[in-house]
Amino acid sequence: MIKGVLLGFACFAAYAISDAFVKAVHGAVPPFESVFFGGVLGIAALPFVMDKGDRWHDVFAARRPALWWVRALAGAVGNIASVTAFTLLPMAEVFSMIFLMPIFVTILSVLLLKEHVGWRRWTAVFVGFAGVLVVLRPGFRELGLGHLAAIVCGVAAALSVVALRMAGSEEKRMSLYGAGIVGPLVAGGLLMLPHFVWPDLHQSVLLAGYGLLAALAGVLLMHATLLAPANRVAPTQYSQMVWAIAFGYWFFGDHLDWPMLVGIVMILGAGLFTLVREEKMTGWWKRTRMV
Repeated sequence: MIKGVLLGFACFAAYAISDAFVKAVHGAVPPFESVFFGGVLGIAALPFVMDKGDRWHDVFAARRPALWWVRALAGAVGNIASVTAFTLLPMAEVFSMIFLMPIFVTILSVLLLKEHVGWRRWTAVFVGFAGVLVVLRPGFRELGLGHLAAIVCGVAAALSVVALRMAGSEEKRMSLYGAGIVGPLVAGGLLMLPHFVWPDLHQSVLLAGYGLLAALAGVLLMHATLLAPANRVAPTQYSQMVWAIAFGYWFFGDHLDWPMLVGIVMILGAGLFTLVREEKMTGWWKRTRMV
């Protein structure tokens, strides 16, 4: 199990570095285009995701097509929103809102799965949103497209997780992973056409780092959940905040004030509590694959 948890940390380190690469583009390439190239390079991970007996067409051959489409659309919206947010905001601020994902999962589980949620998890929901208000401080600082994009990314990630929960273990990894690649690839490819910009050599290297590291992270996550239960791997995603603060300070000149740090701690605490409480109350982690 220790190896699986360590792979989880390595996975989310790769995701954080991937986000730093796309942030370093500084918006010189449109977000749709970045997402498209990320999807193209994400295909490189497919051979490592294939189980014995899998075929390439299994990327599209879902047992429950509706959930495949939810994953594909959530992947497209989430990736575009993520690139937009990282382009416009400090990395730590983006992650603080993306980490609302477990809280959004709780809300969606009530609405879509009719799951019972007790007062402890509802308290975590309110604490998480209070943390967002502390981070954003509406009325005291300017809010913009980047903040909206970060929250949309968190909601899209939550929808993807709920789709995974509904699919359970009956779907193939190729299908689950493939939906997350095909959605951004197609949506990014279509939306980039009106304003396509050829990236220069420096931008191409950054986009390659963004796409290949994200693909590597997906493979690491798959192997992590083969070696350790998903409920042990999931909390390692919060290590991304350490990378975000470090990269933001050293490479992008980001500085976090004390209210923002307090809000980040509130959001992280609420998210971690929600993960732990869901494990005790629902047990769905034992039935769900993380991809």
